Amino acid sequence: MNTKQLNPVVLTEEDYRLLKPYAGSSLPGSAEEMSLAYELSRAVIVAKDAFPKHGIRLNSRVSVLDMDTQKVLEFTIVMPEHAAISQQKISVLTPMGAALIGFRKGEEVQWKVPAGLKRFRILDVVNL
Repeated sequence: MNTKQLNPVVLTEEDYRLLKPYAGSSLPGSAEEMSLAYELSRAVIVAKDAFPKHGIRLNSRVSVLDMDTQKVLEFTIVMPEHAAISQQKISVLTPMGAALIGFRKGEEVQWKVPAGLKRFRILDVVNL
């Protein structure tokens, strides 16, 4: 069961506008599941002031639990040009960034990463 199908993806109008060009020509409809384009095609777009307090958006500081290894990962999700692994900043275009954008603290997400299918629980989200 893919948790991403159960939980809606919520994005701000600004984040959607910034991310849409990265989705390629597959918007809106036939994007492959578990891709940024797919997530954007099914997103609920809201004004910034209506965005959930603990929702993950661009520049969110995120703490997640890898459900298989029980390892906690912490990073900030950023646009590709601001990614810097040494600063714990990952691109929204990475599998992890695309998996988490639009979800909220407490939710569980299942996503395909290079090592296979992984399950994550979102422990904390800080939006500055």
